[in-house]
Amino acid sequence: MLTFAAAVFFLLITPGPGVLSTAGVASGFGARPALWYVVGLFIGTNLVALAVVSGIAAAVFQVPFLRQILFAASAAYLLYLAVKIAFSGNRIAFIHAERPPGVGGGLALQAINPKAYAVNTAFFSGFPFYPESLLIETVVKFALVNAIWIPVHLVWLAAGATLHRLDLSQNSHFLINATMALSMLAVVALAGFAQT
Repeated sequence: MLTFAAAVFFLLITPGPGVLSTAGVASGFGARPALWYVVGLFIGTNLVALAVVSGIAAAVFQVPFLRQILFAASAAYLLYLAVKIAFSGNRIAFIHAERPPGVGGGLALQAINPKAYAVNTAFFSGFPFYPESLLIETVVKFALVNAIWIPVHLVWLAAGATLHRLDLSQNSHFLINATMALSMLAVVALAGFAQT
């Protein structure tokens, strides 16, 4: 079980669309809007985990063109989110993002986030520690994943919110938000290379 908990920690703490967008939303819009976004991510990641555990995700991903459609939707949504984060709070930009993504944005991201499916598949199909009962093992895994998931995302939220509160110049704020947005796009590019 300790090996599983360590794997959960390291797979969740590493930059992916969820944590990077959490920091980006907090940096661009502040802690409270980002918290609502994290609520959406939380609901979404648990729905993805249920889809993985129930086998629904495996059945869906057996259809090759559907996998490509989901990846394209994920890339498009992450690009949209990256632009929204990059230009949040920047009054001189030609794009000015007024509204943070909210619960629906977090839920939408997890629904099409390739890392969410890959990580949950690794969590729930690997690391067996209670062979006597798959049900008990699955329930314990859900509890452990969520017990680690919540603080990890709150740390990323706090990092972004700290940047938001700093009295930075308009250009510095834009540069930080753009860097976070580009980091999200780099994750999308890496996922795209992994699919080929």
